[in-house]
Amino acid sequence: MGIIGWIILGLFAGAIAKILLPGRDPGGLIGTTVTGVAGAFVGGWLSARFLDRPVESHFFDLYTWGAAVGGSLVLLIGYRLLFGNSRN
Repeated sequence: MGIIGWIILGLFAGAIAKILLPGRDPGGLIGTTVTGVAGAFVGGWLSARFLDRPVESHFFDLYTWGAAVGGSLVLLIGYRLLFGNSRN
């Protein structure tokens, strides 16, 4: 999967993470989108590095999506902890 594929996957992963963690984010839509894209990259790297499960080159691979959504969730939680209270 190329860089454009990872960006598109990150946009969807960010949206899924936002659905799983509702509430106001300090950065709004742009911050959540950037967090989703970064989370896809981080999740893919963590999956390949520490879980010994390299992400596949297929866009519709379940493990690739799981790594992207998981990375987005981790970054979204960290973003909320660092930059504001999401429940106000």
